[in-house]
Amino acid sequence: MFDNGGYFCCESGQVGYNLRNTNGFKVSGVHIFHRLKRNANPSHATPSILYHVHVVAIGRANEYFLDGIISDISNILTGNEQYNPWGHSGLVYLVLSHLPPGGATRRRNSMAEIVVNQTPPVLQGPTEKEKKYDRQLRLWAASGQAALESANILLINSGAGTVGIETLKNLVLPGIGKFVIADDAIVNEADLGVNFFLDHSCLGRSRSECCTKLLLELNPEERLDLQHVLDSSGPFTLIMHTNPIRQEDLATVEAHASQRQTPVVCIHSAGFYSYFRFNLHGTFPIVDTHPEVEKTTDLRLLQPWPELSAFAKEMVERIDALEDHEHGHLPYVVILLHFLEQWRQLHDGKNPTTLKEKKEFSKLVLSGARTNNPEGGEENFQEAVDAINKNIKVPELAPELEEVFNHQTSSEVELRSSFWAVAKAINLFHQKHGCLPLPGSLPDMKAQSNVYVKLQSIYKEKARRDAREVLESARQIDGGEHVDPAEVDLFCKNARFVKLINAKPRDSDLGQIFDTEKANDEAAEAMKIETGGAFSLPSSNFFVYLALKATAHNPTATSGEIMNTITQLIPHAAEYERMQQIAEEVARARGGELHNISAFTGGMVAQEVIKIITKQYIPIDDTCIFDGISSRCQVLRL
Repeated sequence: MFDNGGYFCCESGQVGYNLRNTNGFKVSGVHIFHRLKRNANPSHATPSILYHVHVVAIGRANEYFLDGIISDISNILTGNEQYNPWGHSGLVYLVLSHLPPGGATRRRNSMAEIVVNQTPPVLQGPTEKEKKYDRQLRLWAASGQAALESANILLINSGAGTVGIETLKNLVLPGIGKFVIADDAIVNEADLGVNFFLDHSCLGRSRSECCTKLLLELNPEERLDLQHVLDSSGPFTLIMHTNPIRQEDLATVEAHASQRQTPVVCIHSAGFYSYFRFNLHGTFPIVDTHPEVEKTTDLRLLQPWPELSAFAKEMVERIDALEDHEHGHLPYVVILLHFLEQWRQLHDGKNPTTLKEKKEFSKLVLSGARTNNPEGGEENFQEAVDAINKNIKVPELAPELEEVFNHQTSSEVELRSSFWAVAKAINLFHQKHGCLPLPGSLPDMKAQSNVYVKLQSIYKEKARRDAREVLESARQIDGGEHVDPAEVDLFCKNARFVKLINAKPRDSDLGQIFDTEKANDEAAEAMKIETGGAFSLPSSNFFVYLALKATAHNPTATSGEIMNTITQLIPHAAEYERMQQIAEEVARARGGELHNISAFTGGMVAQEVIKIITKQYIPIDDTCIFDGISSRCQVLRL
């Protein structure tokens, strides 16, 4: 086995090593050697073949990371036909090559000759681009980066324009593919005080051109098209516009975006207040929501399939006669399946589902642990007890997934979407089997490596079978004829965590929202008085949104004009004192932007835009309002 810093060789059934570590991988060859030596099975030895295994560490090392290497190398040593020599385990990429039969008999004395004569393939380190974007690739992977680099963003900038440029800055830095700035403003002295992408040399020149020049200095790989006409520079991945904006311009943008189903984000910053709002033109599904790893485990203990049941039964067939080492390394999955069978025999075939039953079941599991050892117990049995509450439960559909299954596709875009074809196929799978497709991941647990590898392969093979069944169903559904198997695999792995954004119609009754938020404010104030200020709830930011919205086309409106606009929508708003105070604060700003508020808002907007472009993580649903005075954000669906 060769690593980045040296080498250690492994022969089928035998292992040699040296002490050098891989570059950036903190688990030494010695550690891997001992794990493999414990696993080696002479009956599987094929002495005529020596493998060179090049380990390229591209991420942090941990037990899951190491288990990936051990699993794949063990598959090599045992001749597992399912092993893909060009595949990967976790964050470790393995590249294999064979030595000729004669090379297997050589040892340390001739190792230098082997290295010279059997030169392994050249290891390619990370490219300059991969080094540059290393941190973000860890967040949204190569697929997300590719989505960013193919995106075309339109910014319609108006007013002070700072918040729009700050948002665009935070999209240029991670490598957005192409952008267009539509801004007819000429740079003046006021711009220099709030926009860091302008200097004195820009006075009297086009603001869009000057900002573009300095934005490109942040990331020279960006491409620019300065055409200000929507149709000549599209199609756009997403359109951003800042308030204040001319009504005719807004109407043009909305018509264009509605026709092409292009997401639009409105951004408004004035004084200490700001908000941004997304219009996604229909339901926006997110499959790759990046749930917490520990939440994705599905061991299917209450619904084991034949291969898993047979594996567990074989391991515990003579459980009382097992040696202490083997008994102490039974995987907790096997332990739980064994004692679940005993429980069902004692309880008319029923599983332990209530809290009381699970406590009794825990005692039954612990009764099987051996205590005649220095530790006074067995770690694997304690792992089994710790896993009971999380893994022994009747499967239920998450409300978010029920929303997906119950969604009625209506628009032409949805009818053509492969997402909905896969969703329908998974719904059919659930109706047929009473469960979702198996994700296939197996958590770390105390077990012998060869046993863990076999158990892992059982879970992975079941996951592959489930995914194939879903794929076959999806391709028989309208819109799914050419669905990508990779899309099906991702959906199957993340089915429990799929999220629909913009699935419900917006609440257009601003008066009802006003009353609800006002009541919340009054309750917060009452609590503050009752506790003498020791405890209080935050005030609503909805009234900030109303005041800013009233200046969307008139940034220099007075407080009276702002209140008049609001009362046309909500007649009784004038009676609320806090609404009056916020209107006066917005009027005081007269459309001016504070750079720190706009920079902060721009960062938030860029973060949510990246989620939408990459279709990863969960973006905000509708509107985010920021109050810089209280330093508080609030997300509302308006």
